[in-house]
Amino acid sequence: MRDLLAMFLTVFLAEFGDKTQLATVLFASERKMSAWAVFAACGGALLLSAAIVTFFGTVASRYLTGVPFKLIAGIGFIVIGAWTVVQYYRGA
Repeated sequence: MRDLLAMFLTVFLAEFGDKTQLATVLFASERKMSAWAVFAACGGALLLSAAIVTFFGTVASRYLTGVPFKLIAGIGFIVIGAWTVVQYYRGA
């Protein structure tokens, strides 16, 4: 249960305020469709994308057993964070 909560919180915080959320806000604000239709379409898209990357992650784990994915992902997040901070102070 603890692992599921960690996965949920990690993905929730990573997606919150992401461009996916901004696109959803824009679709909902247009009022061309009901809020439930926007929710269903955007939720379905997120579900499908999660299914696809879960599939590829499972396949990759079978063939790339010696690759330290958590380490690579952690370094990637640190690099992106550092780049964002540098861009902030450059005024970009």
